[in-house]
Amino acid sequence: MLNPTRLLACQLSRRARKGLAVLGCAVLLGVWADLPLRADPSPGWDREKLEAAAAARSPRTLNEVRAMIQMVQRAGALPQERQRLTVVNNFFNQRIAFRDDTEVWGVIDYWATPLELLDKGRGDCEDYAIAKYMSLLAAGVPQPRLRMVYVRAQFQGRSQAHMVLAYYPDPESEPLILDNINPEIRAASQRNDLTPVFSFNGEGLWTGVGGTTAGNPLVRLSLWRDLLAKAKEEGF
Repeated sequence: MLNPTRLLACQLSRRARKGLAVLGCAVLLGVWADLPLRADPSPGWDREKLEAAAAARSPRTLNEVRAMIQMVQRAGALPQERQRLTVVNNFFNQRIAFRDDTEVWGVIDYWATPLELLDKGRGDCEDYAIAKYMSLLAAGVPQPRLRMVYVRAQFQGRSQAHMVLAYYPDPESEPLILDNINPEIRAASQRNDLTPVFSFNGEGLWTGVGGTTAGNPLVRLSLWRDLLAKAKEEGF
C-alpha cells in the first residue's frame, strides 16, 4: 500500500508558482462550478505511431501502451460517460505507483506523457491527471467537460499542492473528481479536503471566482506546452 504522506508530496513546481503569481493568485481562490465551457472535438490517437514509439523503449512498454489503447477502446464503447470515467480512473490508479519527479526523472518537476508514464510505471499527481485526461478525450468525452485542477489538499493538518482531474457532466453541474490519492470518484462537494486554485485544459485557463478566464494555457503554462508537443510526436 502506498504511503498517503508520500502521495501528498506532489509539489507545485517553481514555474507553476510563477504562473500563479502572474495570474494574480495571491490567495487561494477558486470554485468548482460556474466555469465557461467551450465545445471542441476530442482528438484521435495514431495507434501505429504510438506503438512504434513504445516499441522503441522496450517490449514491456509496448505491452503497456497496447493495454492502454485497449482500455480506451473498451471505455469508448460504454454508453455512459460516468462508466468511462471509472474504467480510465481505475486503469491508471491500479497500474501506476506514486513517486516524486526527483526520484523518477531527477528533476523537481516533470510532466510525463501517458507513454512515458507507462514506460516508467511511476509518476506523480500531474502524470495521473494528464494520462486520465488524454485517455478520456480519446474515449470520446468532450474536452469542455474535462479540467485539470491545481488544488490545495489537506492532510493531517497540512496543506500541500496537488493536481486532480475534474469532469463536468454539464456547464451547470458540480464536477466529479478523479484523483490518485482517493481512488473513489466523488462529487467536488464531497471532497472538503481539496481547495481549487486554478484549472486548465487544451482550450483555456481559469482562476478565481465567477469563471474568470486567465488566458491561453499554452502561453501561461510552459510545462503544459512542452507536454503537448511531446505527446503529439508520440502519436497522441
